[in-house]
Amino acid sequence: MDAETRKLLDPRAIARAEALGMNARFIVEGYMAGEHKSPYRGFAIEFAQHREYTPGDDVRHLDWKVQAKTERYYIKQYEQETNFVAHILLDGSESMKYGSAEISKLEYGKMMAACLAYLILHQRDAVALGIFDEEVQEYLPRSDNRDNLFKIMDRLAGFDPARGTRIAPVLHGMAGQIRRKGIIIVISDFFDDEEELLEGIQHLRFNGHEVIVMQVLDPCEIDFPFTGMVEFDGLENIPLIRTRPSQIKKSYHRAFDAFRERLRVACERHQCHFVGLRTDQSLDEALANYLAFRKSTSG
Repeated sequence: MDAETRKLLDPRAIARAEALGMNARFIVEGYMAGEHKSPYRGFAIEFAQHREYTPGDDVRHLDWKVQAKTERYYIKQYEQETNFVAHILLDGSESMKYGSAEISKLEYGKMMAACLAYLILHQRDAVALGIFDEEVQEYLPRSDNRDNLFKIMDRLAGFDPARGTRIAPVLHGMAGQIRRKGIIIVISDFFDDEEELLEGIQHLRFNGHEVIVMQVLDPCEIDFPFTGMVEFDGLENIPLIRTRPSQIKKSYHRAFDAFRERLRVACERHQCHFVGLRTDQSLDEALANYLAFRKSTSG
């Protein structure tokens, strides 16, 4: 029995994947309650017209409201089977392990990726998943099959970070690999070389892809609430630092806030969507706010 088979038979791994999928479904369906149109521009099947049912048609496309009014069966027809493919790229590097409360940046990113995958497949569009650090470690090719959802949850739930971050080579690799124009969603803290990172984003944009940058941060990274003498244990081979936060708080805020603003402005300059996320923000609120924004920009 190989390692992959043993993993699939591990009841704890199965439970983690199922829990992730259930949470994603709860969050997404909670948002979609009352929504009748995709919040994505060109990212779902758009209704075109009705036609009368004929034997052999997929009964899932029957319009029961029309049937109730007319006592005849009509099928909903759509403009395209799949308009877009979404590629979700999740940063699985060591810096994503940080979490000051119950949930780390990585766990938050996994849940956001799971919600987006569920939403995309629910709308019968196609999704691919990549988990990366210095290179792509896990990859599931694009599929619009809803049965693929458990595989996505399994890869997300089972991934543990062990290496540093190199985002730019991953983005350049994806730009060369993905031939069909689509949506690239990058979920990361983006603690990496800024110039190289933006070159990778620019490469994707040059190839015609829409790029969505989701920066996940812990509230302590943003607010820096530490007091007294603190020993900071660096991730990704950064040495221990022992200091009094009160002495560096102002300079820290200047540097960190400037970093976040540079990333936001650069995304705007390259016509990318920038989304700032905090791990103390509820996922349903984060998802609803962003999808509402997407819907407003779709006209």
